[in-house]
Amino acid sequence: MNSESNLLKVSVREASGNIVDMTVRLYGPNTDYVINRERELQAIQYLSAAGFGAKLLGVFGNGMVQSFIYARTLSPADMRNPKLAAEIAKQLHKFHQVEIPGSKEPQLWNDIFKFYEQASNLKFDDSEKQQKYETISFEEVHSELVELKELTGHLDAPVVFAHNDLLSGNLMLNEDEEKLYFIDFEYGSYNYRGFDIGNHFNEYAGYDCDYSLYPNKDEQYHFFRHYIEPDRPDEVSAEDLDALYIETSCYTLASHLYWALWALIQAKMSPIEFDYLGYFFLRYGEYKRQKDKCLSLAHPYLSRLRSG
Repeated sequence: MNSESNLLKVSVREASGNIVDMTVRLYGPNTDYVINRERELQAIQYLSAAGFGAKLLGVFGNGMVQSFIYARTLSPADMRNPKLAAEIAKQLHKFHQVEIPGSKEPQLWNDIFKFYEQASNLKFDDSEKQQKYETISFEEVHSELVELKELTGHLDAPVVFAHNDLLSGNLMLNEDEEKLYFIDFEYGSYNYRGFDIGNHFNEYAGYDCDYSLYPNKDEQYHFFRHYIEPDRPDEVSAEDLDALYIETSCYTLASHLYWALWALIQAKMSPIEFDYLGYFFLRYGEYKRQKDKCLSLAHPYLSRLRSG
């Protein structure tokens, strides 16, 4: 959803007289509640070696130093540009090939249930916030999580090293070199392929959460073709497109639940002036609106798989 760091550009004059630009990232307060820094630092080394993001130059107590990327940050509207969408899909295909040592266990449900435990046991000093918080039925949220975990488990989605936060702010473009960069691997982990793609599609809605901007089926299939076969997008079978469409639709729901629960923790812990409590209701509301459509796609598909 949102970077949990402050970024500073630092220019250093070398002994030779050359000026070198670097980025200093300072972690925000209380971010360890939602981010596994050890996991992030390990991943950065391997992702950087594979050509992703800025180079890691050094680490200190509450941040890191990285090389400076000369590029502009994308806007949500940029992501729906067909040429850029194809390039993001190709890069994501390559990103998902990177091997990070250690456990390959997908982290989605571990993280979501960890968020749930924290989010369902909060107490707000602000009485208005506390009142709003008490309108949430955590029993209902829990049963939604259990149901969706079971449903997605039947999809057998491939497990890949996922970015997990591929919003426009974490995509940069150097237009002179036509080079696209993925940045900010704070939420990166082994995860389900469909979650990374569905989460990215949710970000088409932008910071205002205008879900009417969610990519339509044609736009999704354009992305899928370049993701599945970056070199031969026109050769992707209809069967593979349909399967990825259903997988992504179901994990889109998981993305709404993930960031909804994340937002409740932020409402309590984050010093940033943002209506995180309101954000919970936005994401949870969209989850409820999309749920039936997703289930109506998934159940017939899974029945065909079982009988086929």
